Amino acid sequence: MSKNSASRFNVSTRLTQIGRDPAKQAGFVNVPVYRGSTVIFATVSDIENNRAEFNYGTVGTPTIASLENAWSDIAGAAGTVLSPSGLGALALALFTTLKAGDHLLMPDSVYKPTRLFCAGMLEKMGIETTYYDPLMGAEVEKLFRPNTTTLFLESPGSQTFEVQDVPTMAALARKHGIATIIDNTWATPIFFRAHEHGCDLSVEAGTKYLGGHSDLLMGVVSANEQWWPKLRETYDLMAMLPGAEDCFLALRGLRTMHLRLKEAEKRGLEMAHWLKSRPEVLKVLHPAMPDCPGHDLWKRDFTGSSGLFSIVLKPEYTKAGVDHMLDNMSIFAMGYSWGGFESLIIPFNCTEYRTATSWQPGGRTLRLQIGLEDMDELKADLAEGFERLKSRS
Repeated sequence: MSKNSASRFNVSTRLTQIGRDPAKQAGFVNVPVYRGSTVIFATVSDIENNRAEFNYGTVGTPTIASLENAWSDIAGAAGTVLSPSGLGALALALFTTLKAGDHLLMPDSVYKPTRLFCAGMLEKMGIETTYYDPLMGAEVEKLFRPNTTTLFLESPGSQTFEVQDVPTMAALARKHGIATIIDNTWATPIFFRAHEHGCDLSVEAGTKYLGGHSDLLMGVVSANEQWWPKLRETYDLMAMLPGAEDCFLALRGLRTMHLRLKEAEKRGLEMAHWLKSRPEVLKVLHPAMPDCPGHDLWKRDFTGSSGLFSIVLKPEYTKAGVDHMLDNMSIFAMGYSWGGFESLIIPFNCTEYRTATSWQPGGRTLRLQIGLEDMDELKADLAEGFERLKSRS
């Protein structure tokens, strides 16, 4: 289906239409899997003048292009490139806007592998990273330097879920000629329109809600008109593209992403409210909850919430109690990803690596991904876990 023919529809309809064209696919509904490296040219003139939609496998294939075009449609972007992982997508975005000698601003709540990439790769390239309080809003302008070229945003923050004032911060960056990159994995373009709120590049771990079934790794970077040529140039220089089968699975996940996100939102909110009522829980860190840092910004800028959030336990509970709770869960599993069909729970502690802010939540912290299991059984699993928590604390 062409982008123009689908653009008049709402997102749930568009997700069923974009990124496929049965007329070019022998009538089949879905794009086939194109695997390949070599592309054949018909004439010497064609190969000398590079007359081909795809001249080699690293440029892409019809399968990859279908996913890129579909994502550009729902993201409101000028163009999209893909990578084999979410961290790979972050690297593509950062390499697009940074060079040796530049200064990067990074929120203190950022995804930890992004922080490690800054320290392990960008520092070697002579790029300095300054971490800032994610809730400082317009005050971030005070941190701009003559060599600041990139302002990175992640809203809500990884694990701790602070919501940033993206439109204000992006506008200030633009005024100073600074590029903005946002990690928009939690909300996706369905719940937060990053480019419409002023971001130049938007990064997603398609591993999460795009894939939706915990069986692929995928990174997505979309760009506005100004930054799209530079992003595509970086992508072509690195040839960091995912496999054809993963793109096929991502296209399949795209068709149901809106439905799955709406269900994740419903289940996440139900569980967050239930946990808030539990005597073992000190606070719930969920952007849609009024006491979550930046909730008013979430209410202003977002159209929904997903199924990932955190809780802070009351201070009397010990590590031994948490270990006993989590080691014996019946349904909730421990794993780092999220956005799939299964419920997950992990302990975390930001104290050791936060540098611009002090992480003092008041108790031990757990991050939860709410999956598609029976909600009463999920609550029962957590209730039994809380009993184990109390027995060892």
